[in-house]
Amino acid sequence: MKRAYERLLEYVVVRTPSDENSGTVPSSECQFDLARILEQEMKQLGLSDVHLDEHCYLYGKLPATEGLETKPAIGFIAHMDTVADFCDHDIKPILTENYDGEELALGDSGLSLSPETFGHLKGLKGRTLITSDGTTILGADDKAGIAEILTMIEKIQEEKIPHGPLCVAFTPDEEIGLGPDHFNVEEFGADYAYTLDGDTEGEIQYENFNACKARFDVKGFNVHPGSGKDTMINASLVAMEINSLLPGMETPRGTEGYEGFYHLMSMSGECGEAQLNYIVRDHNKDYFEARKDTLRLIEKNMNAKWGEGTVTLTLTEQYQNMAEIIAGCMHLIDNAKTACENAGVTPLVLPIRGGTDGCQLSFKGLPCPNLGTGGHAYHGPYEHITVEGMDKAVEVALEIVRLYAK
Repeated sequence: MKRAYERLLEYVVVRTPSDENSGTVPSSECQFDLARILEQEMKQLGLSDVHLDEHCYLYGKLPATEGLETKPAIGFIAHMDTVADFCDHDIKPILTENYDGEELALGDSGLSLSPETFGHLKGLKGRTLITSDGTTILGADDKAGIAEILTMIEKIQEEKIPHGPLCVAFTPDEEIGLGPDHFNVEEFGADYAYTLDGDTEGEIQYENFNACKARFDVKGFNVHPGSGKDTMINASLVAMEINSLLPGMETPRGTEGYEGFYHLMSMSGECGEAQLNYIVRDHNKDYFEARKDTLRLIEKNMNAKWGEGTVTLTLTEQYQNMAEIIAGCMHLIDNAKTACENAGVTPLVLPIRGGTDGCQLSFKGLPCPNLGTGGHAYHGPYEHITVEGMDKAVEVALEIVRLYAK
Protein backbone atom coordinates (compact mmCIF):
# COMPACT_ATOMS: atom_id res chain seq x y z
CA MET A 1 0.00 0.00 0.00
CA LYS A 2 1.40 3.41 -0.97
CA ARG A 3 1.76 6.21 1.53
CA ALA A 4 0.46 9.62 0.58
CA TYR A 5 3.91 11.18 0.20
CA GLU A 6 4.91 8.51 -2.33
CA ARG A 7 1.99 9.52 -4.50
CA LEU A 8 2.87 13.20 -4.06
CA LEU A 9 6.39 12.59 -5.36
CA GLU A 10 4.91 11.03 -8.50
CA TYR A 11 2.42 13.83 -9.08
CA VAL A 12 4.58 16.91 -8.53
CA VAL A 13 6.95 16.10 -11.39
CA VAL A 14 3.98 16.44 -13.77
CA ARG A 15 3.86 20.21 -14.16
CA THR A 16 0.33 21.63 -14.31
CA PRO A 17 0.41 25.44 -14.10
CA SER A 18 -2.90 27.07 -14.96
CA ASP A 19 -2.90 30.15 -17.19
CA GLU A 20 -4.99 33.16 -16.21
CA ASN A 21 -4.54 34.69 -19.67
CA SER A 22 -5.98 31.69 -21.47
CA GLY A 23 -9.45 31.60 -22.95
CA THR A 24 -9.73 27.79 -22.92
CA VAL A 25 -11.11 25.32 -20.37
CA PRO A 26 -8.94 24.02 -18.89
CA SER A 27 -6.67 27.02 -19.15
CA SER A 28 -3.64 24.81 -19.90
CA GLU A 29 -3.52 21.51 -21.76
CA CYS A 30 -0.87 20.13 -19.40
CA GLN A 31 -3.51 19.62 -16.72
CA PHE A 32 -4.82 16.70 -18.77
CA ASP A 33 -1.41 15.01 -18.37
CA LEU A 34 -2.01 14.56 -14.66
CA ALA A 35 -5.74 13.95 -15.06
CA ARG A 36 -5.14 10.94 -17.32
CA ILE A 37 -2.68 9.46 -14.81
CA LEU A 38 -5.22 9.92 -12.02
CA GLU A 39 -8.01 8.49 -14.14
CA GLN A 40 -6.14 5.21 -14.49
CA GLU A 41 -5.18 5.15 -10.83
CA MET A 42 -8.78 5.69 -9.75
CA LYS A 43 -9.89 2.74 -11.86
CA GLN A 44 -7.11 0.57 -10.41
CA LEU A 45 -8.25 1.47 -6.90
CA GLY A 46 -11.73 0.17 -7.67
CA LEU A 47 -13.63 3.43 -8.01
CA SER A 48 -16.71 3.25 -10.21
CA ASP A 49 -18.19 5.76 -12.65
CA VAL A 50 -14.74 7.21 -13.29
CA HIS A 51 -15.18 9.96 -15.85
CA LEU A 52 -12.76 12.56 -17.21
CA ASP A 53 -14.76 15.17 -19.10
CA GLU A 54 -13.76 17.52 -21.90
CA HIS A 55 -13.04 20.35 -19.45
CA CYS A 56 -10.58 18.24 -17.38
CA TYR A 57 -12.88 17.52 -14.44
CA LEU A 58 -12.33 14.02 -13.11
CA TYR A 59 -15.04 12.21 -11.14
CA GLY A 60 -15.35 8.83 -9.46
CA LYS A 61 -17.42 7.03 -6.82
CA LEU A 62 -16.93 4.38 -4.17
CA PRO A 63 -20.32 2.71 -3.60
CA ALA A 64 -21.38 2.27 0.02
CA THR A 65 -20.67 -0.82 2.06
CA GLU A 66 -23.74 -3.07 2.00
CA GLY A 67 -26.28 -1.79 4.50
CA LEU A 68 -24.88 1.75 4.53
CA GLU A 69 -26.37 2.92 1.24
CA THR A 70 -28.69 5.43 2.94
CA LYS A 71 -25.93 7.24 4.78
CA PRO A 72 -25.03 10.75 3.53
CA ALA A 73 -22.91 10.75 0.38
CA ILE A 74 -19.65 12.48 1.32
CA GLY A 75 -17.32 13.96 -1.27
CA PHE A 76 -13.61 14.73 -1.27
CA ILE A 77 -12.20 17.27 -3.74
CA ALA A 78 -8.70 18.53 -4.65
CA HIS A 79 -7.36 20.52 -7.58
CA MET A 80 -4.80 19.44 -10.16
CA ASP A 81 -3.40 22.79 -11.27
CA THR A 82 -0.65 24.82 -9.63
CA VAL A 83 0.26 28.47 -9.79
CA ALA A 84 2.30 29.47 -12.82
CA ASP A 85 4.94 31.30 -10.76
CA PHE A 86 8.20 29.38 -10.26
CA CYS A 87 6.93 26.60 -12.51
CA ASP A 88 8.79 27.08 -15.79
CA HIS A 89 11.09 24.04 -15.61
CA ASP A 90 11.26 20.55 -14.12
CA ILE A 91 10.34 20.19 -10.45
CA LYS A 92 12.84 18.21 -8.39
CA PRO A 93 11.47 17.29 -4.95
CA ILE A 94 13.96 16.77 -2.14
CA LEU A 95 13.38 14.66 1.01
CA THR A 96 15.17 15.65 4.20
CA GLU A 97 14.81 12.91 6.82
CA ASN A 98 14.92 13.69 10.53
CA TYR A 99 14.85 17.44 9.89
CA ASP A 100 16.69 19.25 12.70
CA GLY A 101 14.40 22.30 12.90
CA GLU A 102 17.17 24.66 11.79
CA GLU A 103 17.92 26.55 8.57
CA LEU A 104 17.75 24.26 5.55
CA ALA A 105 19.38 24.99 2.18
CA LEU A 106 17.11 24.38 -0.81
CA GLY A 107 19.41 22.54 -3.21
CA ASP A 108 21.98 24.81 -4.83
CA SER A 109 19.51 27.65 -5.36
CA GLY A 110 20.99 29.92 -2.72
CA LEU A 111 17.64 29.99 -0.93
CA SER A 112 16.98 28.39 2.43
CA LEU A 113 14.10 27.66 4.77
CA SER A 114 14.71 29.58 7.97
CA PRO A 115 12.86 29.33 11.31
CA GLU A 116 13.33 33.10 11.58
CA THR A 117 10.99 33.51 8.62
CA PHE A 118 8.82 30.44 9.11
CA GLY A 119 8.34 30.08 12.85
CA HIS A 120 6.51 26.74 12.58
CA LEU A 121 9.67 24.98 11.34
CA LYS A 122 10.85 24.36 14.90
CA GLY A 123 7.71 22.28 15.42
CA LEU A 124 8.62 20.06 12.44
CA LYS A 125 11.85 18.88 14.03
CA GLY A 126 12.30 15.12 13.63
CA ARG A 127 9.95 14.85 10.67
CA THR A 128 10.74 14.08 7.05
CA LEU A 129 10.51 17.35 5.13
CA ILE A 130 9.68 17.53 1.42
CA THR A 131 10.76 20.63 -0.51
CA SER A 132 11.72 21.62 -4.04
CA ASP A 133 15.31 22.46 -4.94
CA GLY A 134 14.49 26.15 -4.45
CA THR A 135 14.17 27.00 -8.13
CA THR A 136 10.50 25.99 -8.48
CA ILE A 137 7.38 25.50 -6.42
CA LEU A 138 6.90 22.03 -4.98
CA GLY A 139 3.29 21.60 -6.12
CA ALA A 140 1.90 20.23 -2.88
CA ASP A 141 -0.85 22.80 -3.42
CA ASP A 142 -2.84 20.84 -4.19
CA LYS A 143 -1.27 17.57 -5.27
CA ALA A 144 -0.92 16.70 -1.60
CA GLY A 145 -4.72 16.78 -1.37
CA ILE A 146 -5.01 14.46 -4.36
CA ALA A 147 -2.45 12.06 -2.88
CA GLU A 148 -4.22 12.02 0.48
CA ILE A 149 -7.65 11.36 -1.00
CA LEU A 150 -6.45 8.43 -3.11
CA THR A 151 -4.42 7.03 -0.22
CA MET A 152 -7.56 7.18 1.91
CA ILE A 153 -9.51 5.32 -0.81
CA GLU A 154 -6.81 2.64 -0.99
CA LYS A 155 -6.87 2.14 2.78
CA ILE A 156 -10.65 1.84 2.77
CA GLN A 157 -10.44 -0.82 0.07
CA GLU A 158 -7.50 -2.73 1.53
CA GLU A 159 -8.74 -2.68 5.13
CA LYS A 160 -12.43 -3.07 4.19
CA ILE A 161 -13.44 -0.09 6.31
CA PRO A 162 -17.25 0.31 6.40
CA HIS A 163 -18.37 3.49 4.66
CA GLY A 164 -21.34 5.26 3.18
CA PRO A 165 -21.40 6.50 -0.43
CA LEU A 166 -18.16 8.32 -1.25
CA CYS A 167 -17.52 10.68 -4.14
CA VAL A 168 -14.15 11.89 -5.44
CA ALA A 169 -13.38 14.77 -7.82
CA PHE A 170 -10.23 16.46 -9.05
CA THR A 171 -10.60 19.85 -10.69
CA PRO A 172 -8.62 22.18 -12.98
CA ASP A 173 -7.97 25.92 -12.75
CA GLU A 174 -8.52 26.47 -9.03
CA GLU A 175 -5.52 28.76 -8.82
CA ILE A 176 -7.07 31.23 -11.26
CA GLY A 177 -10.46 31.11 -9.53
CA LEU A 178 -12.26 29.11 -12.22
CA GLY A 179 -12.26 25.63 -10.66
CA PRO A 180 -15.99 25.43 -9.91
CA ASP A 181 -17.13 27.01 -13.18
CA HIS A 182 -17.79 23.73 -14.99
CA PHE A 183 -18.05 21.45 -11.93
CA ASN A 184 -21.01 19.10 -12.36
CA VAL A 185 -22.55 18.89 -8.88
CA GLU A 186 -25.19 16.43 -10.05
CA GLU A 187 -22.67 14.04 -11.61
CA PHE A 188 -20.45 14.31 -8.54
CA GLY A 189 -23.36 13.00 -6.49
CA ALA A 190 -22.36 14.07 -2.97
CA ASP A 191 -24.69 15.55 -0.34
CA TYR A 192 -21.75 17.26 1.36
CA ALA A 193 -18.06 17.52 0.58
CA TYR A 194 -14.67 18.62 1.82
CA THR A 195 -11.86 20.13 -0.19
CA LEU A 196 -8.40 18.99 0.93
CA ASP A 197 -6.61 22.21 0.05
CA GLY A 198 -5.48 23.77 3.33
CA ASP A 199 -2.20 24.11 5.12
CA THR A 200 -1.32 22.49 8.46
CA GLU A 201 -2.87 19.12 9.24
CA GLY A 202 -5.89 19.67 11.47
CA GLU A 203 -6.98 22.90 9.79
CA ILE A 204 -10.75 23.18 9.36
CA GLN A 205 -11.88 26.19 7.38
CA TYR A 206 -15.37 27.34 6.50
CA GLU A 207 -15.07 31.13 6.69
CA ASN A 208 -13.41 32.63 3.65
CA PHE A 209 -13.03 36.04 2.11
CA ASN A 210 -15.61 37.75 -0.01
CA ALA A 211 -13.54 38.57 -3.06
CA CYS A 212 -13.41 40.71 -6.18
CA LYS A 213 -10.92 42.11 -8.64
CA ALA A 214 -10.60 45.85 -9.19
CA ARG A 215 -8.99 47.51 -12.20
CA PHE A 216 -8.40 51.22 -12.62
CA ASP A 217 -7.78 52.35 -16.20
CA VAL A 218 -6.33 55.86 -16.38
CA LYS A 219 -6.41 57.96 -19.55
CA GLY A 220 -3.86 60.76 -19.57
CA PHE A 221 -3.44 63.85 -21.73
CA ASN A 222 0.02 63.75 -23.25
CA VAL A 223 1.61 66.90 -24.66
CA HIS A 224 5.21 68.06 -25.00
CA PRO A 225 6.58 68.47 -21.47
CA GLY A 226 7.91 71.89 -22.39
CA SER A 227 4.38 73.15 -22.91
CA GLY A 228 2.58 70.97 -20.39
CA LYS A 229 1.68 73.75 -17.92
CA ASP A 230 -1.96 73.30 -16.81
CA THR A 231 -2.49 70.98 -19.79
CA MET A 232 -0.68 67.67 -19.30
CA ILE A 233 -2.36 64.90 -17.32
CA ASN A 234 0.27 62.26 -16.57
CA ALA A 235 -1.64 58.97 -16.29
CA SER A 236 1.14 57.32 -14.27
CA LEU A 237 1.05 60.11 -11.68
CA VAL A 238 -2.74 59.85 -11.45
CA ALA A 239 -2.37 56.10 -10.89
CA MET A 240 0.10 56.77 -8.08
CA GLU A 241 -2.37 59.22 -6.57
CA ILE A 242 -5.13 56.61 -6.69
CA ASN A 243 -3.03 54.14 -4.74
CA SER A 244 -2.10 56.80 -2.19
CA LEU A 245 -5.80 57.27 -1.38
CA LEU A 246 -6.14 53.69 -0.14
CA PRO A 247 -5.49 52.91 3.56
CA GLY A 248 -1.75 52.27 3.79
CA MET A 249 -1.94 49.48 6.38
CA GLU A 250 -4.85 47.60 4.79
CA THR A 251 -2.58 45.40 2.68
CA PRO A 252 -1.72 41.70 3.05
CA ARG A 253 1.42 42.62 4.99
CA GLY A 254 -0.53 44.67 7.51
CA THR A 255 -3.54 42.42 8.14
CA GLU A 256 -4.35 39.02 9.63
CA GLY A 257 -7.24 36.83 10.80
CA TYR A 258 -10.55 38.31 9.73
CA GLU A 259 -9.05 41.62 8.60
CA GLY A 260 -9.57 42.50 4.95
CA PHE A 261 -7.26 44.25 2.50
CA TYR A 262 -6.60 45.90 -0.85
CA HIS A 263 -3.75 44.15 -2.66
CA LEU A 264 -2.05 45.83 -5.61
CA MET A 265 -1.27 42.92 -7.93
CA SER A 266 0.27 44.84 -10.83
CA MET A 267 0.69 48.29 -12.28
CA SER A 268 1.78 49.61 -15.65
CA GLY A 269 1.78 52.96 -17.31
CA GLU A 270 3.25 55.88 -19.16
CA CYS A 271 2.20 59.46 -19.52
CA GLY A 272 -0.69 58.71 -21.85
CA GLU A 273 -2.26 55.75 -20.05
CA ALA A 274 -1.87 53.60 -16.97
CA GLN A 275 -3.50 50.66 -15.24
CA LEU A 276 -3.71 49.39 -11.66
CA ASN A 277 -4.91 45.87 -10.84
CA TYR A 278 -6.04 44.95 -7.32
CA ILE A 279 -7.70 42.13 -5.52
CA VAL A 280 -10.05 43.16 -2.71
CA ARG A 281 -10.88 40.90 0.23
CA ASP A 282 -12.95 40.93 3.43
CA HIS A 283 -14.69 38.26 5.52
CA ASN A 284 -17.45 40.63 6.59
CA LYS A 285 -19.94 41.19 3.78
CA ASP A 286 -20.80 44.75 4.86
CA TYR A 287 -17.12 45.69 5.14
CA PHE A 288 -16.52 44.15 1.73
CA GLU A 289 -19.24 46.31 0.18
CA ALA A 290 -17.73 49.34 1.94
CA ARG A 291 -14.36 48.58 0.35
CA LYS A 292 -15.95 48.58 -3.09
CA ASP A 293 -17.69 51.86 -2.26
CA THR A 294 -14.30 53.34 -1.34
CA LEU A 295 -12.96 52.41 -4.77
CA ARG A 296 -16.03 53.92 -6.47
CA LEU A 297 -15.56 57.12 -4.47
CA ILE A 298 -11.93 57.32 -5.60
CA GLU A 299 -13.04 56.95 -9.21
CA LYS A 300 -15.64 59.70 -8.74
CA ASN A 301 -13.24 62.14 -7.06
CA MET A 302 -10.43 61.52 -9.54
CA ASN A 303 -12.74 62.28 -12.43
CA ALA A 304 -13.99 65.42 -10.65
CA LYS A 305 -10.38 66.54 -10.23
CA TRP A 306 -8.88 65.53 -13.58
CA GLY A 307 -11.87 65.50 -15.91
CA GLU A 308 -14.65 63.04 -16.60
CA GLY A 309 -13.42 59.87 -18.29
CA THR A 310 -9.89 60.12 -16.92
CA VAL A 311 -10.39 57.18 -14.55
CA THR A 312 -12.50 54.09 -15.15
CA LEU A 313 -13.02 51.48 -12.43
CA THR A 314 -14.00 47.91 -13.28
CA LEU A 315 -15.05 45.55 -10.47
CA THR A 316 -15.24 41.80 -11.13
CA GLU A 317 -16.84 39.58 -8.48
CA GLN A 318 -14.93 36.40 -7.65
CA TYR A 319 -16.42 34.50 -4.70
CA GLN A 320 -18.41 34.85 -1.47
CA ASN A 321 -17.94 33.78 2.14
CA MET A 322 -19.25 30.21 2.42
CA ALA A 323 -19.91 30.65 6.16
CA GLU A 324 -23.52 31.61 5.47
CA ILE A 325 -24.06 28.26 3.72
CA ILE A 326 -22.12 26.11 6.21
CA ALA A 327 -24.10 27.69 9.07
CA GLY A 328 -26.99 25.44 8.04
CA CYS A 329 -24.93 22.22 8.24
CA MET A 330 -22.45 22.68 11.07
CA HIS A 331 -22.23 18.89 11.45
CA LEU A 332 -19.54 19.17 8.76
CA ILE A 333 -17.40 21.20 11.15
CA ASP A 334 -18.33 19.24 14.28
CA ASN A 335 -17.48 15.93 12.61
CA ALA A 336 -14.21 17.33 11.24
CA LYS A 337 -13.22 18.42 14.76
CA THR A 338 -14.06 14.98 16.15
CA ALA A 339 -12.16 13.34 13.30
CA CYS A 340 -9.06 15.38 14.15
CA GLU A 341 -9.29 14.41 17.81
CA ASN A 342 -9.77 10.73 16.92
CA ALA A 343 -6.67 10.94 14.71
CA GLY A 344 -4.60 12.56 17.46
CA VAL A 345 -4.50 15.93 15.70
CA THR A 346 -5.38 19.26 17.30
CA PRO A 347 -8.35 20.82 15.44
CA LEU A 348 -7.51 24.30 14.13
CA VAL A 349 -10.71 26.10 13.11
CA LEU A 350 -9.36 29.11 11.25
CA PRO A 351 -10.69 31.61 8.71
CA ILE A 352 -9.31 31.19 5.20
CA ARG A 353 -7.37 34.23 4.09
CA GLY A 354 -8.17 33.32 0.52
CA GLY A 355 -10.61 31.01 -1.19
CA THR A 356 -11.01 27.42 -2.36
CA ASP A 357 -13.20 25.60 -4.84
CA GLY A 358 -15.47 24.90 -1.89
CA CYS A 359 -16.42 28.56 -1.56
CA GLN A 360 -18.19 28.64 -4.90
CA LEU A 361 -19.38 25.03 -4.72
CA SER A 362 -21.15 25.82 -1.44
CA PHE A 363 -23.21 28.43 -3.27
CA LYS A 364 -23.91 25.88 -6.03
CA GLY A 365 -25.69 23.61 -3.54
CA LEU A 366 -22.73 21.53 -2.30
CA PRO A 367 -21.69 22.65 1.20
CA CYS A 368 -17.92 22.21 1.15
CA PRO A 369 -15.53 23.32 3.93
CA ASN A 370 -11.77 22.93 3.62
CA LEU A 371 -9.29 20.66 5.42
CA GLY A 372 -5.53 20.97 5.91
CA THR A 373 -3.11 18.79 3.96
CA GLY A 374 0.03 19.31 6.07
CA GLY A 375 1.68 21.83 3.75
CA HIS A 376 3.18 25.29 4.27
CA ALA A 377 4.37 28.39 2.35
CA TYR A 378 2.43 27.65 -0.83
CA HIS A 379 2.85 29.56 -4.13
CA GLY A 380 6.61 29.98 -4.05
CA PRO A 381 9.99 28.23 -3.86
CA TYR A 382 9.77 27.92 -0.05
CA GLU A 383 6.79 25.56 -0.24
CA HIS A 384 7.19 22.49 1.97
CA ILE A 385 5.26 19.63 3.52
CA THR A 386 6.06 16.71 5.80
CA VAL A 387 5.53 13.00 5.32
CA GLU A 388 4.02 12.76 8.80
CA GLY A 389 1.67 15.67 8.22
CA MET A 390 0.32 14.01 5.10
CA ASP A 391 -0.20 10.74 7.00
CA LYS A 392 -2.21 12.63 9.62
CA ALA A 393 -4.32 14.33 6.93
CA VAL A 394 -5.19 10.88 5.56
CA GLU A 395 -6.19 9.71 9.04
CA VAL A 396 -8.44 12.74 9.53
CA ALA A 397 -10.23 12.09 6.23
CA LEU A 398 -10.66 8.40 7.17
CA GLU A 399 -12.17 9.38 10.51
CA ILE A 400 -14.67 11.62 8.73
CA VAL A 401 -15.67 8.67 6.57
CA ARG A 402 -16.13 6.52 9.69
CA LEU A 403 -18.22 9.16 11.46
CA TYR A 404 -20.63 9.56 8.54
CA ALA A 405 -20.97 5.77 8.30
CA LYS A 406 -22.34 5.59 11.86
